[in-house]
Amino acid sequence: MLVVVDVANVVGSRPDGWWRDRAGAAGRLLARLARLPGATVAGPDGTPLTCTGVVAVVEGAARDVAAPDGVRVVRAAGSGDDALVAAVAELESPVLVVTADRGLRGRLPERADPAGPGWLLACLDRLDGMIGRTTG
Repeated sequence: MLVVVDVANVVGSRPDGWWRDRAGAAGRLLARLARLPGATVAGPDGTPLTCTGVVAVVEGAARDVAAPDGVRVVRAAGSGDDALVAAVAELESPVLVVTADRGLRGRLPERADPAGPGWLLACLDRLDGMIGRTTG
């Protein structure tokens, strides 16, 4: 499943000082998102979900952050919400959209499933914990 991320909304969901360096916080999230394509994680409903790709929508001060390999970055010229809705409209289904913004969720096509930032961050935390581990 393709995962579309409202970067500003996800970054703003953890009070970790992101407001002091919005672009830096967005860049760190994008770097973490690069681990997601190809990974199988527990979906929002608990069933296995294999991520086929990531589209990340950035806006404002984060608009110029570098795009890591494996993440398609959409740079909103104006409203990030408008850019996200337009990006989702162009994508094939199924699509999982990560945002806590209820207004934005209401603007999405019915074929787009919503997920909250907590779900995504928990998945990324688990993937981060797997780095450097060996199996066997």
